[in-house]
Amino acid sequence: MAIVEVRDLRKVYGHKKAVDGISFDVEAGEIFGILGPNGAGKTTTVECVEGLRRPDGGSVRVAGYDPVADRGPVTRILGAQLQESELQPRITVREALELYAACYPAPADWRALAERLGLTDKLRTRFAKLSGGQKQRLSIALALVGRPEVVVLDELTTGLDPRARRDTWRLIQEIRAGGATVLLVTHFMEEAQRLCDRIALIDKGRITALDTPSGLIGRTASSTAISFVPSAPLEIRLLAELPSAASATHRDGRIVVNGTDGTVHAVLSLLAGLGISAHQLRVTEATLDDAYLDLTGPDA
Repeated sequence: MAIVEVRDLRKVYGHKKAVDGISFDVEAGEIFGILGPNGAGKTTTVECVEGLRRPDGGSVRVAGYDPVADRGPVTRILGAQLQESELQPRITVREALELYAACYPAPADWRALAERLGLTDKLRTRFAKLSGGQKQRLSIALALVGRPEVVVLDELTTGLDPRARRDTWRLIQEIRAGGATVLLVTHFMEEAQRLCDRIALIDKGRITALDTPSGLIGRTASSTAISFVPSAPLEIRLLAELPSAASATHRDGRIVVNGTDGTVHAVLSLLAGLGISAHQLRVTEATLDDAYLDLTGPDA
């Protein structure tokens, strides 16, 4: 069942169409990712879901509520970590967590959240004295302290070091396992590939692709590459003519063949038939980075 429904969403700033007819559903208990280049309309889209911006066209529903007209019910079930947010400079981490927890009838244990996000030793520190990464972790904690049914996370791990990033990923997976739905905006392809059940790729205010991470990767021109140094001279034409091969080239003394998963077997069978060995053999699969570059415009 869809808990977030977006239909023909439109938002215009002056003469610029920031969001131009976007539609998607987010299923309950899903981690739904939104990817796209800067200025593509990602943040504007989720701000309409959060009720922070009023759409110029189309509709948004969160658990059946209009985020703008039904502000009260939506704030009780939705938690948000904004791309940029500020608190009062002199408020401490503890005071912020206690304040936000007091706004909900059955909040999460803010002390446990602080510990999970590495903020326990910063509880007496004022907001103005926190580093960028610490402010980001506090923002995540404040988004989760109300035990929301829907969590919107915009640039979740920007500014976090690799260990904190992976700890945060585990926390989000635990939140989802507890029944929450997550709408995740990110520029980190590894993050999206690891966490998301489905991903909407937005470019120039429109959805250009919507699929699972593996589905998006499967849309790339070549999902697998095999490279090697042949033990004897080899006509590149023979490799390029293989049915599953998309291309075959010489690169830095190596032969590189791009194609599908079946290309690896086809290349090795051809070499065996010719009595040629493949030295320094390497097989690499396409990643979400490759899919992103293939599915967005050249100026993205």
